[in-house]
Amino acid sequence: MATAEAGDSALPNPESPIPNSSCPALLVSAPASGQGKTSVTAAIARWHARQGRRVRVFKTGPDFLDPMVLERASGHPVYQLDLWMCGEAEVRARLHRAAGEADLILIEGVMGLFDGKPSSADLAVALGVPVLAVIDGSSMAQTFGALAAGLARYRDDVRVYGVAANRIGSEYHARLLRESLPAELRWLGALPRDPAMALPERHLGLVSAGELGDLDARLDALADAWGAHADAELPPPVEFAAAAPPPVPPALRGKTVAIARDAAFCFLYPANLELLREAGAELAFFSPLAGDALPCCDAVWLPGGYPELHLPALSARADLRAQLCALRDAGTPILAECGGLLYALDRLSDRDGAQGRMAGLLPGHAALQPKLAALGLQSVELPEGELRGHTFHYARAEIAAAPIAHSHNPNGGPSREALYRDRRLSASFVHFYFPSNPEAALRLFLP
Repeated sequence: MATAEAGDSALPNPESPIPNSSCPALLVSAPASGQGKTSVTAAIARWHARQGRRVRVFKTGPDFLDPMVLERASGHPVYQLDLWMCGEAEVRARLHRAAGEADLILIEGVMGLFDGKPSSADLAVALGVPVLAVIDGSSMAQTFGALAAGLARYRDDVRVYGVAANRIGSEYHARLLRESLPAELRWLGALPRDPAMALPERHLGLVSAGELGDLDARLDALADAWGAHADAELPPPVEFAAAAPPPVPPALRGKTVAIARDAAFCFLYPANLELLREAGAELAFFSPLAGDALPCCDAVWLPGGYPELHLPALSARADLRAQLCALRDAGTPILAECGGLLYALDRLSDRDGAQGRMAGLLPGHAALQPKLAALGLQSVELPEGELRGHTFHYARAEIAAAPIAHSHNPNGGPSREALYRDRRLSASFVHFYFPSNPEAALRLFLP
């Protein structure tokens, strides 16, 4: 699980003029999802870190699971970069700060290089960052070069610096792939087809880092394998301009925000935690699964995660149900996001039909489905102001309450999520990105 500590990528003081910073950087992308971007990014990060280099890793777009693995690989918190969700000023400010501290910046892309709006390619162009294209080389030879050439030539404004192969079968296979590349594309490395290095997955993506007892061994194996084929030369430096995102008002000074954090509630953006701290809040983490009592607090945050995988433990927490309902009745601010929303309902069923009693903060029940229920960037116009974020879940919920707002997808996608409110309880499937509107986000935690 991500450590969630504010750290190396804290934003600069907007009132202090800061010169530009430069650092070697690559955006790691691919023709599609499932090609091995996270494995290659983790391998490169761990390989360079073991050689004493300071590596900072970022993740394109909304994602919780890949950053947990990449944080372990690099040893530093992994922040999101998305021109729409985060805003360009914040993206540039985080990279400028990282460039002043690091020897190498890696940005893992999302989906395929040109997929989505904004795409990984759009981010690379906006920031002037060259692209490393990861291609699954299994079941192909010379066609590998054709795919690489197509990625490199599809858009004139995108610079593909080099290519890496994933899931190679042998040294001979790697040589065939390498020799298929056009002269202008560098061979940057390869990873073998080896179950011992694979990063396990489940319905929402990778298994969270905190659940993998052998994760460091897997990361070291990835780094070792990468070193056998790696191009040891760092990419050329990229100059990152200084930028200043909106300041964070001290609206939560003297307030304590209790935050559920364990294997059932693990989807926490470091930037969200950082913003709460910058606003003056004291963060009190507790684990519903471990039996922790709810801390004495002024607000509660129930983030997303996997409550459906922990029904017996959550169902047994009659004490926590009573505490949360009492706070709701007293008008204490409570934010429940996605998995937090599922926990806020009366009942939750997993994919096999097993059912558990949840917190009962909202009247309704939900069940996990075999197919994806919603996916995409989201914007919600709340009474507190517009907040941006995303949705990604397999649950269907029936809630006996009228929503106060619905989200919309900026790209016209079909996913729309309801937002429910009871007194100062706010609940939705949307994962909010607090820095998209700091003042609106902080108002969710105020009476």
